[in-house]
Amino acid sequence: MTTHTTISRIALVAHDNKKKELVNWVSRHQVRLAQSSLVATGTTGRLINEATGIVVERLRSGPLGGDQQIGARIADGNIDMLVFFWDPLEAMSHDPDIKALLRLATLWNIPVACNSSTADFLLHSPLMGGYMRESPDFEHYVHRKLPSET
Repeated sequence: MTTHTTISRIALVAHDNKKKELVNWVSRHQVRLAQSSLVATGTTGRLINEATGIVVERLRSGPLGGDQQIGARIADGNIDMLVFFWDPLEAMSHDPDIKALLRLATLWNIPVACNSSTADFLLHSPLMGGYMRESPDFEHYVHRKLPSET
């Protein structure tokens, strides 16, 4: 099933060592992002709001369930794009939540940016205004054999 999506609901997540980088990215694109509905994990959302004045819906902190809250919104079709500046050099205690969030974004076929260059490309893409995205083929998942069943 193909759905037409206007990328206007953007989730913003950043690990501690990447929060400043994400705030700077949002500041550079403040005019464009202010036209979108932004949702973020707790501290990240507060920092973005304080630096830019942009209204950001704040969820829980990532380790306290914020990543899972964003994942649930992705699964419900309420997030169009994920900007997740994660720190590849830092071990995270809530790593399973992070992997689950990225898995959901991939499953539901939403664009994901893990650094500022990719986020720039996505935000400035001519597809940003509307994108025909395929919904997941859940029949494929229901009928496939797991490795333990082969």
